[in-house]
Amino acid sequence: MKINSLLAQVVELNGQKIQGPLVIKDSKGDIIQDIKLADIISRILQFMMPLAGVILLFVLIWGGYDYILSQGNQDKVKKAQEKITTGIIGFSLLILSYFIVKLISFIFGLQGGII
Repeated sequence: MKINSLLAQVVELNGQKIQGPLVIKDSKGDIIQDIKLADIISRILQFMMPLAGVILLFVLIWGGYDYILSQGNQDKVKKAQEKITTGIIGFSLLILSYFIVKLISFIFGLQGGII
C-alpha cells in the first residue's frame, strides 16, 4: 500500500467508499474537490512563516528597547540580550522545522520537492 493512499480522503475497502472530512461534494453527492492534509499544512505554513517574521520583529524591537533603556544596569542588559537571543533561536527553530517537513515530504513523495 502506498503512503499516499494512507493519507487519502477517499478510500475504497471491499467495495465500500470511506470518505474523510476534507472532501467537498456538490448537491448530487459527486466529489468536487478533494482537499488533502498536505494542502492544509501548506496553507497553514504559508500563513505562519510571515507571522513568525512579524513576531520576531516585535521581539527584537522589544529587546532593543529594553537594551537602550537599561542604562548600563547589567541585569537589565542581560535580560534584553536574552530576549533578543530567544527570538532569534525561536525563529531559527521554526525555519529548521519547515525545512525538515519539506525534506520528509520529498523523501516520502508527498509533494513535488523541497522548495
